[in-house]
Amino acid sequence: MTEQTISNSSALQGWRKSSYSGPEGGSCVEVLDGHPAGVPVRDSKAPQGPALVFSTAGWSAFVETVKTSAVRS
Repeated sequence: MTEQTISNSSALQGWRKSSYSGPEGGSCVEVLDGHPAGVPVRDSKAPQGPALVFSTAGWSAFVETVKTSAVRS
């Protein structure tokens, strides 16, 4: 798989933070749904920085693995 990036992610609208994010921000990522190239992911502390674009299947597998691992902990 070829890694894709978006150099200035602030050009895109509709980013959302994790529901686990606190009001102070913290170490959070934001994702953008509905992008034609896949699922862009960026650091919420750097909204004008780059975003990595993951395949929809790859992102779904990652999220499912995180959920499963959290249940086991």
